[in-house]
Amino acid sequence: MRANLWTRFLSSSRQIALRISLLALVTASFLTCNAAFPQSAAAYPFWAQQNYDSPREATGRIVCANCHLGAMPTEIEVPQSVRPDSVFKAVVNIPYDLSTQQVQADGSKGPLNVGAVLMLPEGFKIAPEDRIPEEMKEEVGPSYLFQTYSEEQENILLVGPLPGDQYQEIVFPVLSPDPGADKSVHFGKYSVHVGGNRGRGQVYPTGEQSNNSVYKASAAGTVADVAKSDDGGYSVTINTEDGKSVVDSIPPGPALTIAQGDAIAAGASLTENPNVGGFGQVDGEIVLQSPTRVKGLIAFVAAIMLSQTFLVIKKKQVEKVQEAEMSF
Repeated sequence: MRANLWTRFLSSSRQIALRISLLALVTASFLTCNAAFPQSAAAYPFWAQQNYDSPREATGRIVCANCHLGAMPTEIEVPQSVRPDSVFKAVVNIPYDLSTQQVQADGSKGPLNVGAVLMLPEGFKIAPEDRIPEEMKEEVGPSYLFQTYSEEQENILLVGPLPGDQYQEIVFPVLSPDPGADKSVHFGKYSVHVGGNRGRGQVYPTGEQSNNSVYKASAAGTVADVAKSDDGGYSVTINTEDGKSVVDSIPPGPALTIAQGDAIAAGASLTENPNVGGFGQVDGEIVLQSPTRVKGLIAFVAAIMLSQTFLVIKKKQVEKVQEAEMSF
């Protein structure tokens, strides 16, 4: 009996030890992979989510512009007015030339991704899947593409990164609030803010420069040496006028514009600008319209038209009476 118990105990111990070893191996592999092969800043909408309480600064600028320095257009299409508790489309267009290729984190060329942040008025939110009409679902795509900025900010929506060749037009299914059910919401005109991005950024949220930007000389002088690095980048040695040597490291990706022996000034470009993407933001307006007010307006216009008709008829009657009196 004791022998059987001891055998089971040893077997269980070996299984536990094996699982712990596998877990440690997987963890070590994950950490080593992240250290050896850093991930690119592809998930740009999430950087804002992690570092800012709101994606829109007090100046009105959307914080994505802090890392994506290139400027490109973004468009927003929303209805002029919507009814309470109704589902409508907010269409964000992120145009760019599909033939362009961007510099990836490892220096290779690849397609662009796109992403967007949509700031709706308070009370508006992404429509539940069971409220989205069937014809709209085909335009929207999978509902898991969208996420809220935070649990408390359901009116701020994020999407991306998505393949740019498939999602130059992003359709958000939006559910309008009902002031009758939520007293904090009122009928009226509201602002809508949107930011759209294509391609990688030039600055990481940590403040470090990415390889998708222009690298400049840190000092004035003469280029003494241009050495190819093991990772595919370059080490540029600059001899300054005071006899010192400065080495500027350039990651793989940007193409050099200087050569050995060139005289350069401090801040002069050492590389071309590899960025082919950019960020853009635009504002729109939407009216949460009361059906009662619309009915009242229709009734008011109808009453005005009816009164005008009666006045014209009355005028014709008076003219006939005057004509009859003049004939006598």
